Amino acid sequence: MSRLIEMGQAAKEASVVLAKLRTPEKNKALIASAEALEQNMDKILAANKVDVEMAVENGIKGAFIDRLTLNEKRIKDMANGLRDVAALPDPIGEVLYMKTLDNGLIVGQKRVPMGVIGIIFEARPNVTSDAFGLCLKAGSATILRGGKEAFNSNTTIVNIFRDALEKIGMPKDCVQMVEDTSRETATEMMRLNGYIDLLIPRGGAGLIKSVVMNSTVPVIETGIGNCHVYVDETADLEKAVRIVLNAKTQRPGVCNSCESLLVHENIAEKFIPMIIKELKEKKVEIRGDEIFVNAGAVPASEEDWGTEYDDLIISARVVRNVDEAIEHIRKYGTGHSEAIITENYTNAQKFLDEVDAAAVYVNASTRFTDGGEFGFGAEIGISTQKLHARGPMGLKEITTTKYIIYGNGQIRE
Repeated sequence: MSRLIEMGQAAKEASVVLAKLRTPEKNKALIASAEALEQNMDKILAANKVDVEMAVENGIKGAFIDRLTLNEKRIKDMANGLRDVAALPDPIGEVLYMKTLDNGLIVGQKRVPMGVIGIIFEARPNVTSDAFGLCLKAGSATILRGGKEAFNSNTTIVNIFRDALEKIGMPKDCVQMVEDTSRETATEMMRLNGYIDLLIPRGGAGLIKSVVMNSTVPVIETGIGNCHVYVDETADLEKAVRIVLNAKTQRPGVCNSCESLLVHENIAEKFIPMIIKELKEKKVEIRGDEIFVNAGAVPASEEDWGTEYDDLIISARVVRNVDEAIEHIRKYGTGHSEAIITENYTNAQKFLDEVDAAAVYVNASTRFTDGGEFGFGAEIGISTQKLHARGPMGLKEITTTKYIIYGNGQIRE
């Protein structure tokens, strides 16, 4: 029997206990886990320091290191995220509807836990905490498989959670960390049918594509974010500069950051020098079409239009109108988050209606596509698919439903 099957069996047993817990008991576990994070901050930082130093020695730099790095504020944010989840309404047990049929049967639909949720993710230790907290509140056990770059951080955090659960009398196997970070283990996890009920990948395009293509366990596709900001001809240009800068530079290594800038040709002469100046001050490399190159950008390749950089790089081009902007997004976008900056109501509505993405904005930064920002507490990922869940995935999106039927001796004829 493989180690993963043993973990799956343990998770299944823990999920049975979790499914029976009442809301106050789950909230108690979340608050205890939040306190344990803060009490063990030095231990977490020491483990994270090892991970960061090893990553730097291996030549990793830039936004990847930012995603990997923890500090006191980020650990406190993780703890507060667990407290936020504890404060959220519990979706489990919610009756979505109830009706009486002509034959007297009373048929309803009720929200129930998923069971066991597997998460395969890369170098973001905060995902460990977010996934654990949301799954526990939603009544599901969690099997986590992080990347090798964050191994020490993730293992330390999970062990802290397991100890906290055990101290309050809950099964520590409500959360488990896969310690083998090899590709073979990831593949085995993708095929752990009968033990894992749902698999969620969080990371770059390569990871997500691999999970979607190889998994026999049901998958929710998340996170590939080639996000665009289109500056329309009626845009308030100072507002547009602020939004583009925020969307690109506030945290460039995340999936909701802006990767591509589109500018209406009628404002290009005035706006492009403005935005290039501001982006260069923030150390952003601009890869543009001929008009942007003439203003100081470097030439973009065809590949650039479809690239999620996760770094201080942005592609940029001029378009004739809102229709061409929408067509460009349709061709190169990943269905994550798209924004239009405009003072024209008709163009704003056209963009909202015709752009096919999980989140579509008018006059706001794409950086708001986030479960916390949307009021869901933490999130387990941003779904870019259309079945079951789309956009930031909070508690309800990681539950399922079952039909409940009350009868009085009815038989089918």
